[in-house]
Amino acid sequence: MKILVVVSSLDLTQPFSATPAWWQLLKALYEVGVEVIATPYQGPAIESLWWRAAPNPAKWQGDVFKSARDLARNLKLSGGSRPAPTATPAPDDEPAESSSDRFVRQAAQSLIAPLWLSHLDKLLTKEPDIDAVIFLTIPLNQLVGVPAELIRKHGKPIFYYDGDVPASLPNLPDMRGFHSGFRIYQGADPAEYTAFISNSAGGMQYLKALGAREVHTLFYGVDTDVFSPARVEAQDIDAFFYGHGREYREQWIDAMIAQPSQALPESRFAVRGKNLGQLGRAETLPYLSFNKMREYACRSKLNLCITRMAHASVHASSSSRPFELASMGCCIVGNPYAGVDTWFEPGKEIVIVRSAEEAMDRYRFLLGNEMERKRIAAAAFARVHKQHTMRHRARELVEIINGYL
Repeated sequence: MKILVVVSSLDLTQPFSATPAWWQLLKALYEVGVEVIATPYQGPAIESLWWRAAPNPAKWQGDVFKSARDLARNLKLSGGSRPAPTATPAPDDEPAESSSDRFVRQAAQSLIAPLWLSHLDKLLTKEPDIDAVIFLTIPLNQLVGVPAELIRKHGKPIFYYDGDVPASLPNLPDMRGFHSGFRIYQGADPAEYTAFISNSAGGMQYLKALGAREVHTLFYGVDTDVFSPARVEAQDIDAFFYGHGREYREQWIDAMIAQPSQALPESRFAVRGKNLGQLGRAETLPYLSFNKMREYACRSKLNLCITRMAHASVHASSSSRPFELASMGCCIVGNPYAGVDTWFEPGKEIVIVRSAEEAMDRYRFLLGNEMERKRIAAAAFARVHKQHTMRHRARELVEIINGYL
């Protein structure tokens, strides 16, 4: 099988949180025998041992759009309030589109979409043995019309994989996307894709309501060679959390880090991340490198997995962190997460706490019981190797694609 992937970014130096997951998925596709051509929507084309890179046909235009968007976001955040009410009216089940969002979308449709249509058309013409095209979490409302035209001309199935469901959705009550993120569905036409793929089982109904013709689920997984246990001299951190931003998880950052760190002064709490707010006595560790983050996790007796409410409240909405921690042999303590038993058995492979009081109780027990920590960590490690590696996900993706060939 040979596939062409339009990926959001291949540049690990940029703040696109899913890029490491896409590297792992593309590598796994190679490992199961798929030939991959990857072309980035944002940033440079980066070659690797596992895929052949095709250029970004609108790199400088994309860089300009990203700079303008980042500037607008920073001005909005520094103002300390929501944007002024200069938004386009929207249906009751969708949030309004701001003037700036609408301008970026319309400019991209006029200036960037034609470049991408020409680029992908040339690739498919030059290499007619490409079996399918996957748009991997790019802003689909900026390329309206491109998938439909490619399907008309080349007859290839074209898939859209949204790895941010449900946070990306405009029609999920009380969520409606990250406040600081892209609005990718306003002005889009999901029906022009052959099928959608989602990281969330519960999000499938919302994608169908937006117009997707067919929807499949492909959960996140982990490259167990990359996220492997690190050798450390000692576990000198009692509880560690890695993540960025308080949005959609304010309650559980307070309940699982800030309050317990104050109530358990004999325990060392540590975090690595940005914009996490008040953390009680928890210390902030420097990032330095990916390998250092892996070391921090393995130096910790407990690893806290605080899933954002957007994912935690919609059934089986996967995120990378539980699989990464399990693959590194960590004892995981998490907040309530709808459908977590799809991947791990609570009480056996992951510990779920439902309040600050329960968190403190479980921390005390686990920190005083090394054998129980090791038992939970070993069970999660075995489960992830059995069912949740990126090779498992790559094979599942191949099955989905084969269903349309």
